[in-house]
Amino acid sequence: MTATRRSFASKEELAKALSEDVASKLNAGIQARGQAVLAVSGGSTPGRFFAQLGKRKDIAWELVTVTLVDERWVDEVSDRSNAALVNEKMLQGPAASAHFVPLYSGGEEPDAAGISRTNAALAELPPRFDAVILGMGSDGHTASFFPGGDTLDLALTGEGPAVAIRAPGAGEPRVTFTLNRLLATEGLFLHIEGEEKLRVLEAAEADGPVADMPVRAVLRQDTTPLTIFWCP
Repeated sequence: MTATRRSFASKEELAKALSEDVASKLNAGIQARGQAVLAVSGGSTPGRFFAQLGKRKDIAWELVTVTLVDERWVDEVSDRSNAALVNEKMLQGPAASAHFVPLYSGGEEPDAAGISRTNAALAELPPRFDAVILGMGSDGHTASFFPGGDTLDLALTGEGPAVAIRAPGAGEPRVTFTLNRLLATEGLFLHIEGEEKLRVLEAAEADGPVADMPVRAVLRQDTTPLTIFWCP
């Protein structure tokens, strides 16, 4: 399935446009089912988008559940926590009334018991997301689908909803939604910024093994239309 690429002149313009598209998906879900579910990525890129989306007053935030595409296995007090970033940058003002479902469920390692607790919480979510926003690393990873990940095959082919994964480039052990679960969404977005990330994207769009650049699994799937948001 060919992805749609949208390019913007600035990070501010991108954040505004992405927030509008995501808000539309959330509002459609609320209108159709009385609720909406949003899965977002962490890292340094989405801060402006989080701020733009979180201040929107045209969303009934009390009917929205927010979760993460993936998470480092760290407590929310850690400055490495994606949950802390989302709470700080997005779940403020109007969005403070949204319900947040974390992926980290306690303990030093994402052992079987920890992942079982996480999956039990995620099983309470509706079967489809309304919007999923992915990022991409300079190594071609997305979510926590890292090259060399010890459970990469399971993350890309399993039903999940979530699996633990460890990889040389991941730092801490992580937990990630499976690809199958992330593709079950009304809106699928890839948010990248900068010339370096554009070069990584173009390399990922070329021939080559998925295991070398796991974002290829998203680019090559034919289940859910993908929109790529990019700016310099």
